Amino acid sequence: MLRKEEPHVVVLGGGFGGLATARALRRAPVRVTLVDRSNHHLFQPLLYQVATAALAAPDIASPIRRLLAHQRNATVLMAEVARIDVAAREVWLEDGSKLAYDYLVVATGMTNAYFGHDEWAAHAPGLKSLGEAIEIRNDILRSFERAEREPDPARRREHTTFVVIGAGPTGVELAGALAEIAGRTLAKDFRHFDPTTTRVVLVEAGPRILPTFAPELSDKALAELKRLGVEVRLSTKVTKIEEGCVHMGDDLVRSNTILWAAGVSASPLTKDLGTELDRAGRVKVAEDCTVPAHPEIFVLGDLISKEQDGKMLPGVAQLALQTGRHAAKNIVRSVKGQERLPFRYRDKGSMATIGRAKAIAEIGGIKIAGFVAWVLWLFIHVMFLVEFRNRLAVLFEWAWAYLTWQRSSRVILETPSAPSVRTSERDASPARAESPRQEPAAKLPGGVAPMPSASSMPSTRLPTPAPAE
Repeated sequence: MLRKEEPHVVVLGGGFGGLATARALRRAPVRVTLVDRSNHHLFQPLLYQVATAALAAPDIASPIRRLLAHQRNATVLMAEVARIDVAAREVWLEDGSKLAYDYLVVATGMTNAYFGHDEWAAHAPGLKSLGEAIEIRNDILRSFERAEREPDPARRREHTTFVVIGAGPTGVELAGALAEIAGRTLAKDFRHFDPTTTRVVLVEAGPRILPTFAPELSDKALAELKRLGVEVRLSTKVTKIEEGCVHMGDDLVRSNTILWAAGVSASPLTKDLGTELDRAGRVKVAEDCTVPAHPEIFVLGDLISKEQDGKMLPGVAQLALQTGRHAAKNIVRSVKGQERLPFRYRDKGSMATIGRAKAIAEIGGIKIAGFVAWVLWLFIHVMFLVEFRNRLAVLFEWAWAYLTWQRSSRVILETPSAPSVRTSERDASPARAESPRQEPAAKLPGGVAPMPSASSMPSTRLPTPAPAE
């Protein structure tokens, strides 16, 4: 049973950081309430494999309630956060109810950023949620189906041209997977056109792909992409995106499938914290990952802007996990009246896969490329899946794909009554809902205010997965 006199810890976000915090507090003398706009924890590093039909959505997602079912001090709420009232120590939910907290953990992750051109989002979706991944998968598969029925060679070329903007790990992985789909998976499935003539264009504004890796590893990844037939354009800036085309200065590429992997920005909730932010909206945290002047608020993962040993901390899953566990440790120390510990990130390396049996890895100064790096990438990603069932499912799918070159999740899901993931307003701000703010009635035990009457409630939008760190 949860006791009201115990400190209340509210965790916003069920990604790597939020879930790590909640789990680390399982034996602590606190009450934990985890809030997420979706009902599942998402293993975001494999999200691109759902988008490219290699894995099904349940393979990389697990219900949060099941993950915390045996944790007696934890409550899970599926809700969108409207705002944070730092002065009152309250979190407002979209329905007008409020959560009072003693400690707040903000782990709502990042969203897509279009460098001041938000209108591009309608034509170039990003990849931050399961909804976006499924929509992208639908677009990719529909493009090939339309090409099969298109008699005009020019129009068919537009259907079979894919443009990926941004050559970080997500962009490189997407481009490599698209080339393999066209070159091998679908090569013999169509009768009126040749899928192997598909054009995949990877656009990068910088001088090299995968800029966070060592130059020699970037060069090897570039060579593998070219071997797959990917057209890589370096030092090329996108100047305009319209329906069916991408402008790069005076050059123009016509494509019906444009994917965005170039920029991210912090959840808008960071603006409610009343503290200094960097250009991407990340919080400039104190040494223990709390908000300066508000030691009761912890910020996790890629939401933090912090320098260590002269370098900014990377926005990767390991940072989210480590900051989540560290926040839980310091919350317990605070409850016991002990001094908090500063956070120090332990770099466990970086990896990126380019395609079948090809990857690069940089671990503790050791640089690996090729098949060995790919096997290492497979092993680490499988081990970090939160459930054993997911590990078995992913291993089976990968083994089947390796032996047959097939991707088993090539099903186009038709949802005619649902709003488009691309154009939905809620996807523009995945961490919060812009709904009318209401003053709820007195709060229930545990800090949760009762629901307003049906007549006074704002219309509720269907939630989509919050980004994971």
